[in-house]
Amino acid sequence: MEQQIRNRQVQKEYVCRVEGRFPDETIESTEPIEVVSYKIGVCKVSSKGKSCSTTFSMLGYNEKSNTSVVLCKPHSGRMHQIRVHLQYLGYPVVNDPLYNHYVFGPEKGKLGNIGKTDEELIRDLISIHNAENWLGMDGDSELSMFKPLCKSVEDYVNEYERGSPNNTKGASRESSPSSSSCDMVVSSGGGVNSPPPPSSKVTVATQTGQESPDLSYDPEKLSSDPHCYECKVKYRDPKPKDLVMYLHAWKYKGPGWGYQTELPEWSKVDWMESDD
Repeated sequence: MEQQIRNRQVQKEYVCRVEGRFPDETIESTEPIEVVSYKIGVCKVSSKGKSCSTTFSMLGYNEKSNTSVVLCKPHSGRMHQIRVHLQYLGYPVVNDPLYNHYVFGPEKGKLGNIGKTDEELIRDLISIHNAENWLGMDGDSELSMFKPLCKSVEDYVNEYERGSPNNTKGASRESSPSSSSCDMVVSSGGGVNSPPPPSSKVTVATQTGQESPDLSYDPEKLSSDPHCYECKVKYRDPKPKDLVMYLHAWKYKGPGWGYQTELPEWSKVDWMESDD
């Protein structure tokens, strides 16, 4: 199969949901694609790019949501090829967080109209990514960069170890009886027994003659820098709908074999996105 993919013998079909009413006729996009930055993973249509081709056909249009379900057949394998070609045509994937964004200009990169240099595009993409995914330091958080920590990291650790009123886990651990280091064991009958024989369990030490590393938590090993900004930044947790993009690999077909996946709910023409 790997050899078939390398020789471009595998036919691939994708289904996506795009903004606007896609044309009724089949469209073949042959614009070359250039990688603007491998580091952040962004491409664009450019005369300096590599040749590629994608065929698009509309499967249906939803007037209520003004979205179209489109069948995509890439004939090459450039990075983000389907998404970049759809952006260029002016029909970006509905929830594409990268190529359906005004960072590419007022027309979101339609027909390659971005209006900024590659360096400016990369700079703006990084800034917007930070603004949309970081909670930031606005003074409301206890870890805000605009006000000092009320306690040091070491104080928080010590409080946890002692078992503060707000930490039931620490409190329950402190109240539990500690294990005794005495070598004598009292039997249920009141007599005194000898300590149990050493365990015959096979460990790293019994096999190599070296003790295994101590992996237990030790607050003494914890270090912190009160001036470190990265230690204080909080990030947003993505919502479930943010983890799915409306671009689905549907069919794969090669010499003597074929594979087809189940289509997702959003690929139905009359599907409407919920407000949740």
